[in-house]
Amino acid sequence: MLKNKVALVTGGSRGIGAAIAQKLAADGARVAVNYHSNKDAADKVVKAIQDAGGNAKAYQGDATDNDAVRAMVAAVQKDLGPIDVLVNNASIMFPVVPFMDYKWEDFAAKLNGEAKASFFSCQAVLPGMIERGGGSIVNISSELSRTPGPGFVAHASAKSALDAFSKSLALELGSTGVRVNVVAPGLIMTDATRHMPPEMIAAITAHTPLGRVGEPDDVAGVVAFLAGDEARHMTGAYLHVCGGSSMV
Repeated sequence: MLKNKVALVTGGSRGIGAAIAQKLAADGARVAVNYHSNKDAADKVVKAIQDAGGNAKAYQGDATDNDAVRAMVAAVQKDLGPIDVLVNNASIMFPVVPFMDYKWEDFAAKLNGEAKASFFSCQAVLPGMIERGGGSIVNISSELSRTPGPGFVAHASAKSALDAFSKSLALELGSTGVRVNVVAPGLIMTDATRHMPPEMIAAITAHTPLGRVGEPDDVAGVVAFLAGDEARHMTGAYLHVCGGSSMV
């Protein structure tokens, strides 16, 4: 599906990002695996891709730093070729606390960080996509952007902003051939979520029609679909990957 395409996955060194990078590579793309600080984790993802016969390379860069993002994009284009697919998956950490206990600095850091990570990467890759008459941007949101949970006010607000940002880009860029879509995972079992209390995971599972919480590969398959030509007439879409726990 993605043969001869180049894909950049921000936050691609672990969890959902790592699964996305490996799936895109399995579908034929040359994949740039971005990481912020964990080089060893990124190298493991690259090795897994290469061992499976794929093509990938790791690139360090802070997705919230415009200069770093532009330097990274330039390096990817030099090494792998023009970028056809951008997956904005870089995650900004945040405290999970009730609103009345939230510090403005923490709230603002989450909103600003999420906005920067998508804004800078999109502006860096879009000139090339527009020049070539097409491309696919997939932004990783969260089910919490539409079905909020207690303690997640910053995360829900930041991802809601990402959803609106994505629709705006889809509208503006449609005539250029560039598509912009959103994937919104529910609870996905990664190293960032496995610490959750078992009773909470059980409660979410009980509320999920498919009878289980998600795995990173569940998200990766949907991202690969949106990245490829089979989704060529989709833009501005918001796709839940939550086993039916939320339906629209």
